[in-house]
Amino acid sequence: MLLSADALLILAVALALDAVIGDPDSVWRRWPHPVVWFGRVISWLDRRLNLSGLSFATRRVRGFVAVAAVLALFSGGAVALHFLLRGLPFGWLVEAAVASVLLAQRSLHDHVRRVAEGLEREGIDGGRRAVSMIVGRDPQALDEAGVSRAAIESVSENFSDGVVAPALWFAILGLPGLVAYKVINTADSMIGHMSERHHAFGYAAAKLDDLVNLPASRLAGLLVSLAAPLAGGSMSEALRVMARDAGLHRSPNAGWPEAAMAGALGLSLAGPRSYGGVMTEDKPLNAEGRRAATSRDIRRAMRVMVGGCAALFVLAACGALVAR
Repeated sequence: MLLSADALLILAVALALDAVIGDPDSVWRRWPHPVVWFGRVISWLDRRLNLSGLSFATRRVRGFVAVAAVLALFSGGAVALHFLLRGLPFGWLVEAAVASVLLAQRSLHDHVRRVAEGLEREGIDGGRRAVSMIVGRDPQALDEAGVSRAAIESVSENFSDGVVAPALWFAILGLPGLVAYKVINTADSMIGHMSERHHAFGYAAAKLDDLVNLPASRLAGLLVSLAAPLAGGSMSEALRVMARDAGLHRSPNAGWPEAAMAGALGLSLAGPRSYGGVMTEDKPLNAEGRRAATSRDIRRAMRVMVGGCAALFVLAACGALVAR
C-alpha cells in the first residue's frame, strides 16, 4: 500500500469529500463517530488498568498494553474492512468515504471560523465562548488578541495532526494506517498528559503520538509556508521562522506548523499562556512579530489552512497519476 496509486487516489477523493461534506451533525447525532468508539474503549481500559494502588512502573507497562490493545482492535477491524471493500464494486469509493470521516479539514475550518465570527458579532465574550471549544487554556484570561492567537495556534497545530498526519498515514499504510494514527492521537488527547493519574499510564500514548506526528508536522509546516502568499505573507519568511523557531515550542511537533504560521502572518504566537490558572513559561515563536492579533488574522490563517489543504489534495492526486 506504500504510496501506491490506488491509495493516493482514494486519499484524494477522501480529502475532497471531507472538504465538501465534512462531518454532518445530522449523521453523528444518530450514530457515534468512530473517534467516540476509540475514546470509549480507551476510557474503559483506563478505568480497568490504571489503578491508583499500583506502582509507577506497573502503570506505565499497563499503559503500553492498553494502547496496543486498542490499536489491535481497531486497526485489525480496518484491515478486515479494507479487504472486504476490495472485493466489492466501487468498494474504493466506500473506503474513501470512511477515510473522509477521519479527516478534519471542514470541521477545523468551521470551528475556527466561529471564533472569528464570535469576536466580530459579540465581541470578547463571543470570542471567548467559541475559542473555549477548541483550546484548553483559560478563556477568561484572554483578551481579543489572546483569543485570536489561540484560534490561530489551534488551526496551525490541528492542520498538522487533524489533516496532514492522517492523510500521510493513509498514503503510507492505507485505511489501517489512518485508523491506527487516529487511535494513537485520541489516546494521547485523553491520557497522554502529565496529570498525577496519567503521568505513568499515558506515557506510551504520548510518546507514540510524538513519533507518528513527527513527519507530518514537518510536512504541515512546509504546506503552511507554501500557502503563505494567500494571506499576504511570504513563503520564504514562513520557512525562515519555521527553521529558526520550531524547536522553541514545548511540543516536538506543534512548533513546526505554528512557527510557519507565525512567519506567514507576521505574528508572534505561543509564549506564556494560562492553563487551569497556572501560567506556562513557553517561549514566543517569531518574537519580533505582532502580538495584537485580531479576527482578521484568524481569517488570514484560515486562508493559509485552506491553501495547505488544497496543496495536499494536489500532491495526492498528482502522486496517483505519477504512480500509475
